[in-house]
Amino acid sequence: MTGPARTRGLRRFTAPRPPAVERCELCSLPVPETHRHLVDSERRALVCACTACALLFDREGSGTGRFRTIPGRWLSEPEDRLDQRGWHALGVPVDVAFFFRDAARGRLVALYPSPAGATESQVDPAAWDAAFAGSALAHALAEDVEVLLARRTDERVTCHLVPVDAAYALVGRLRRHWRGFDGGPRARAELDAFFAEVDRRSVPAPAPAPPAASRGATP
Repeated sequence: MTGPARTRGLRRFTAPRPPAVERCELCSLPVPETHRHLVDSERRALVCACTACALLFDREGSGTGRFRTIPGRWLSEPEDRLDQRGWHALGVPVDVAFFFRDAARGRLVALYPSPAGATESQVDPAAWDAAFAGSALAHALAEDVEVLLARRTDERVTCHLVPVDAAYALVGRLRRHWRGFDGGPRARAELDAFFAEVDRRSVPAPAPAPPAASRGATP
């Protein structure tokens, strides 16, 4: 093979390859770049899903406990509930963390970004109760599929409830850009951009419903 024919043959190996098509991990149908995710509670993993499979395993329609569709709600705390003392009591050594209820293990878990990805630590239930007593977000938090995202600054600690896949996407973004001990300016810029998006998308969480009156109590 010589000349133009050889050049065309080599181009197959040197030209950029088209991106791989993402597929639903349950039915193998192609999914768009923006698609839903499920939580596989047995593997503690995120699963790409088409719209039909996401609806099939939605909380109300699911026939199994293994897969759960991740909701799309983004909530903010109507008022600050967590102060610096409560933050330290939770045992988080950095300024950003997300907390979720691990149904399979029956415990609260804290995860926070690091150069190696998400670092995990167990949360003392007493510290959690003290830190988030009366919190609308803690009351609304769904097991496995949502996280309570907290960020500490010099002035305050802000909290939001976001989908668990959004939190893991943040960890991945920070890991790609992490430099040095504290992440460096690019990682901090990514963090600021993420929280600006969280603020834009969040709506105030509804106040927890008061406990039902005891049966037989007089009005």
